[in-house]
Amino acid sequence: MIPLKPLARAKSRLADTAAAGLRPGLALAFAQDTVAAALACAAVRDVAVVTDDALAGRELAALGARIVPDEPGGGLNAALEHAAAAVRAECPESAVAALNADLPALRPAELARVLAAAAQFPRAFLPDAAEIGTTLLAARPGRELQPAFGPDSRARHRATGAVELELAGVDSVRQDVDTGADLRTALALGVGARTAAMAARLLIPGQ
Repeated sequence: MIPLKPLARAKSRLADTAAAGLRPGLALAFAQDTVAAALACAAVRDVAVVTDDALAGRELAALGARIVPDEPGGGLNAALEHAAAAVRAECPESAVAALNADLPALRPAELARVLAAAAQFPRAFLPDAAEIGTTLLAARPGRELQPAFGPDSRARHRATGAVELELAGVDSVRQDVDTGADLRTALALGVGARTAAMAARLLIPGQ
């Protein structure tokens, strides 16, 4: 499950790198590259995107994602709980995982490694590159996801009893993009085609 807020409100912390008119396009490109990589991961059966943004819904559905309405409108964690219930209504015995929408350098093989490691525990999470937040939270069949995303989510997920995964070589799954510095790091890792095209608009003199 990949949550995505309305594009018009996304990525405000990139203001030092991208003008307001470009940030919605960047957010969509991040999500498109994240969804495409997740769908290409052999360990992923289905990708459900939680969003009420009409443009994002159309573009991500075109890639093969299932779009789940952002209900009940109670914020990120409530939306993820709703999405997990919707997924398990169709596949009751499935494991579920929440993945950030801003992982434009995501590699399918690295995501598969993280999901395999997470499957060893009832609930597990992967901290972000800054080691403050969370980029992936997973729950085995029969276990509730219990998302606790938000400020200091690494500590919050630990407090819920989720196991923190300590894996090397999965930088693409940890490198979310909130700031210009994050974007430069992701570009160095190698981003997907859509993010690369949007980022080029930021790097061309005069743009």
